[in-house]
Amino acid sequence: MPETRSSTACRALLLSGATWLALAGAGAAHAQSLAAVPPAPVVPAAPSDGLGDDGYYLESDLLIRDDVNKIMTARGSVEARYQGRTLRADEVVYNSATGAVTANGHVQLIDPDGTAEFADHLELDKDMKAGFARNFSARLDKNIKVAAVTAVKRNANIQELNQAIYTPCEVCATKPTPTWSVSADKIVEDKKRQLIYYKHAVIHMWGAPVLYLPIFWHPDPKAERSSGFLAPKLDFSKGRGISYSQPYLYVISPSSDVVVTPQINTKVNPFLNANYRKRFYSGVLEARGGFTYDKDFDIRGDRFGQGTFRSYLLADGRFDIDRKWKWGFSAERVSDALLFDKYKVNDVYQQRGLFTSDDHRLMSQIYATRQDARSWLSVSAVSVQGLRVVGIDPTTKSANAFENSGAFPLIGPLVEGRWEPASPVLGGRVRLQGSGVVLTRSESQFGEAPYFLGAYKGRGGVDSSRASLQADWRSSTIVGPGLKVSPFAQARGDAYSINTYLTPAAAALGDDAKQTYTRALGVGGVDFSLPFYKPLKNGGSVVLEPLAQIASGSDSSRVPVIVARDGTKTYLYNEDSATLEFDETNLFKANKSPGFDLYEGGTRVNVGGRATMATADGRGGSILVGRSFRSQFDPLLPARTGLQSRSSDWIVSATVTPIVGITAFARTRLDSKSQEIHRIETGVDAYTKRISGSLRYLKDEVDANGNRQENLEARGQLNITKKWALTAFGQRDMVQNVWRRRDLGVAYIDDCIRIDVVYQQEDRYASTATGLRLQPDRTIAVGLTLATLGDRRYGIGKY
Repeated sequence: MPETRSSTACRALLLSGATWLALAGAGAAHAQSLAAVPPAPVVPAAPSDGLGDDGYYLESDLLIRDDVNKIMTARGSVEARYQGRTLRADEVVYNSATGAVTANGHVQLIDPDGTAEFADHLELDKDMKAGFARNFSARLDKNIKVAAVTAVKRNANIQELNQAIYTPCEVCATKPTPTWSVSADKIVEDKKRQLIYYKHAVIHMWGAPVLYLPIFWHPDPKAERSSGFLAPKLDFSKGRGISYSQPYLYVISPSSDVVVTPQINTKVNPFLNANYRKRFYSGVLEARGGFTYDKDFDIRGDRFGQGTFRSYLLADGRFDIDRKWKWGFSAERVSDALLFDKYKVNDVYQQRGLFTSDDHRLMSQIYATRQDARSWLSVSAVSVQGLRVVGIDPTTKSANAFENSGAFPLIGPLVEGRWEPASPVLGGRVRLQGSGVVLTRSESQFGEAPYFLGAYKGRGGVDSSRASLQADWRSSTIVGPGLKVSPFAQARGDAYSINTYLTPAAAALGDDAKQTYTRALGVGGVDFSLPFYKPLKNGGSVVLEPLAQIASGSDSSRVPVIVARDGTKTYLYNEDSATLEFDETNLFKANKSPGFDLYEGGTRVNVGGRATMATADGRGGSILVGRSFRSQFDPLLPARTGLQSRSSDWIVSATVTPIVGITAFARTRLDSKSQEIHRIETGVDAYTKRISGSLRYLKDEVDANGNRQENLEARGQLNITKKWALTAFGQRDMVQNVWRRRDLGVAYIDDCIRIDVVYQQEDRYASTATGLRLQPDRTIAVGLTLATLGDRRYGIGKY
């Protein structure tokens, strides 16, 4: 059809759809029946009618052109398409003199993304900056529905809905009442501020009014980040009474925001939390903190002691210096070792920086790293604050102290680097590594046993420094029908300077207060593997792989420095290898020690076998069995690892997936003679349509701290129906024979709401007027999440 004033009218009205879309998606309204919102039409994502960007299509039963009054009118089943947008109405009128566009009767405006607006009457001025709609409704993205008696677009920034209702919940003929909705006499969208304001707002749950607010506002759901209230949290506990936490997100700038969360408690003073985030051109900064002024209180809420400020800080930053260099930091400190437990501060022990915080330990660090295709360098410093309870009386289950943070070394500087040449050396890969560290303590790490009292009480612990240089070479070749042969060699040099913790007993035996020590270490050997592969008829496979390693090198050598004595018992220097465990991860390593201070030497043979089966439908399993043989007994390797004897303990590791979605695993170390279990970790993960969860069991006869461990942890969710689910979590300490934590919850979930009610009982150490005691802490928490209204999982508050 040739270009006429009718085409201008058509294009003007079709383009106006974008302006109404913003208003309809704003976020709330009142009064009209949402069941009247027509179902969203199925529209292709892009036009396929061949019109392109400039072409248009107009169809109607009658087209009237009034040249005298400069009015073009299309009547009867009007349909127009332009740039993927479709307009349908009983009548479309365009006044070329004023530029005004009017549509009457069953007006539908459908955008290429499938969103649609509906009205009985629609008007727009020539600039499309102001307009009016009567009996307006819309179905938008995120399943948002809105309906209003009238919709008014006053200018480019201010739009309002009158007597309207809003919901993201499913609404249809069989379900006319949404799960929740917000209604108001007037809702105003301020595009400039990205806020939605309500006048006389009522929140309905399943059709029943539950909350009236004379004035209410929240961020525009279409805005990526806007200031406003987030989902609150309500819980009940004996210690704090009724607690209400109401987070508020304040967007400071396009690159920064802060969430302020006051926690109001009925039994103790309020606690204020804040989370600040800032994105820079070169990185990101995040800082969490909280504080209160109050006395200490026990699990029953009884307060004692003097009032004081109690606070915490959890902060980290990561920044790029250039393409290769980066730097960062973390700051983690708390004034009260039990503060996180008492005030239910979550997500505390996470990785912030290069190193990960351990459970109930905080780690502050600063670091710089450089990385390219062939090298890595890091320089860092680390400080640790211990929050664990020590000195436990097994009879009364009371404790008298926390960890002594002064006994943890200040690590710094810690320098680590490695480099690999681009070309092979002697047909293999070469890697050079360097490491250096300085450890400084303010207090002894051996506690205050009787032999450390008197003149030695409070004396500083063992300070030391170490420098190491290591070279590794490894090659690989295939021999015959598939035998993989991988020779390797390793050489290392270490230099130590150690200030020992010299006691009178140690001095009487001739120990020195300061020692320096150097050593040269090396090992060479060969790895062998010969996999046998067999395909299965159903498309799966079976692989059997014998494994062996022969290695010989320097004698096992821990720095032979006695740093303390207790009668006949000696404490040897071992800072970075105390956590050595013998398992499948290091069975075939040239040096099984995780650090530098302890070195596995001598001549040994590591043997094992691995079998793997996989089917085409995702089922299968694998098992690894192995052990280590050495030429002589090694007294320097920890006895608890099962590596001292000439024949080590057995290592068994297995994983099986009998049904798609269910996976079980077991990792264990068995006695070399009796096959008694010395250590086992086993569990099951299940993710099916009805069940999701995990089960973990750990038993260790002697852990790295010389204690016995045995605990069980289980978590899961059972979907009873499509909307109702049961959640559970439990942690049991089988050595102390107590449940550390038990949670049982009920969750209701549908397309636009989630309600969680969780009962939690936690047996934890708590402050009392007479000391620390293990006591049950019971809490009931209620969580409510409304889609599109201030919850981060629906897009509010994200960068």
